[in-house]
Amino acid sequence: MGVEIIEFDREHAVARMPVEGNTQPIGLLHGGAYCVLGESLGSMHANYLAGEGRVAVGVDINATHTGSATSGWVTGTCRVIHAGRTLTVHEIVVTDDNGRRCSTLRITNLIRDAK
Repeated sequence: MGVEIIEFDREHAVARMPVEGNTQPIGLLHGGAYCVLGESLGSMHANYLAGEGRVAVGVDINATHTGSATSGWVTGTCRVIHAGRTLTVHEIVVTDDNGRRCSTLRITNLIRDAK
């Protein structure tokens, strides 16, 4: 998929992904590719927040595609909506090279003890 992490800290995570190689037959970035980028960011960040001896596992993802990237890169910015003891919720906004929003995703992760 070619995902590259750009920033990663307690408050947010940012990654980018090339459009080329991740398109539908008609040349648009595949909706599933947006989901891969969003779920990767949200799950990694939830696991970071989970802490030592705990893991985060995805229980829900929702994506609304409002634009279509056809070239260049898309950038996903992941922010925490809720960081509780047992659940995290993140919003991931994916934009194209022009800063136009293409997709908005929300992922919920369950935090549990690692076993």
